[in-house]
Amino acid sequence: MSRRLLLLLTLTCAVGVGTVYFPQAVSPLVGAALHESPGSAALVVSAIQIGYTAGIFLLVPLGDRLPHRPFLVTLLALTGVGLLVAGCAPGLAPLIAAAAVVGVTTVAAQVIGPLAAGLVAADRRGAVLGTLLSGSTGGMLLARTFGGTLGEWLGWRAPYLAAGAVALLLAAVLARALPVTAPTSRQPYAALLAEPLRLLRAEPELRRSCLYQATVFGGFSAVWTCLALLLTGPVYGLGAHAVGMLALVGAVTMLCTPYAGRLVDRVGPDRVNLGCLLGVLLSAAVLAAGAGGGPAGPAALVAGTLLLDISMQSGMLANQARVYALRPDARSRLNTAYMTCAYLGGSGGSWLGVRIYGGTGWPGVCVLVAVLAGIALARHLVASRGPGRDARQAGDGGRGDRCASASVALPPSPRLSKQPVGRRAF
Repeated sequence: MSRRLLLLLTLTCAVGVGTVYFPQAVSPLVGAALHESPGSAALVVSAIQIGYTAGIFLLVPLGDRLPHRPFLVTLLALTGVGLLVAGCAPGLAPLIAAAAVVGVTTVAAQVIGPLAAGLVAADRRGAVLGTLLSGSTGGMLLARTFGGTLGEWLGWRAPYLAAGAVALLLAAVLARALPVTAPTSRQPYAALLAEPLRLLRAEPELRRSCLYQATVFGGFSAVWTCLALLLTGPVYGLGAHAVGMLALVGAVTMLCTPYAGRLVDRVGPDRVNLGCLLGVLLSAAVLAAGAGGGPAGPAALVAGTLLLDISMQSGMLANQARVYALRPDARSRLNTAYMTCAYLGGSGGSWLGVRIYGGTGWPGVCVLVAVLAGIALARHLVASRGPGRDARQAGDGGRGDRCASASVALPPSPRLSKQPVGRRAF
């Protein structure tokens, strides 16, 4: 894979993921402009995350069935149109509906991950996935800053309209720049949709990775959804731009994920997961110190969100490396199962966090983060008593996966596809 192609794919990941996250910073502005309560305006965030989860389940499996260039261009074009419609919505209900549709189509990053994993050798996969994840992280963080700042200047509609224009521009670039790829499956659509559920039943390592990410991402989503309510509420009394500026601090995560990817290549996903889960627990304690405001409050929020961001993103990278190594001919379907579980956890965490915040305030949200991370950590400690799967994967260097990335046909799995596996190398 050339550096230019990797850069383009990284930028696409940033735009796709950023579309999911900039509404978090704009949510208070939507409530004020449309005369809705903060809890009602936060439904826009939940709607786009639920739509994103649905898009992962309904569209990402097609990455094994369709050529990537027209597929990705279509997804970005639909996302751009949906964002423009959302920016013109006359009320909260149409905005929620448009946000849900945008969530369904903005899954480009989840199509790119399996694509990139098949284009490189297994001993470089962690590093490449780390680079893509740094783009996704940058999109997520900068989107909050972009949404909050532009929303403060020009109103809540401006971020939606600007994001729509960017998505359409990127679709035009991809139409010319993306190389041609060959699908790895010719299964009908109904069979592709059913396959992630079969994979969840058949692959215990996939189920474990799904649990880790669903719980951690649930806590992460709860924090960032409720952080806007905390900063714009009576304790801090700040504007929506403050949420964006706080998110910008997390740009350090962009520098950490490539290192985390190389670390996964060296020591395996399990050790990285352990450190990340402990980091999430620690972040919950640090974030709780920001509940009372005062001089120490902002510092606690900065440190806590930074630690949470790094832990969540690095853990996602470890989980994806484990998942992509399972079956090279079904990476999009594996990713569908994994990311559907992750975003179901994120949607549930966002919804639950708003309700806990309304009842117990910010400390209750921090307790939720700790409880969810504790569930994942308990499962991880049980798994660590078994045979070292990560050591075996690191030891063989993913030789089977190297064959796939070098376009050497592998024997097909009878449960997944009757087609030979292979991709054109770039």
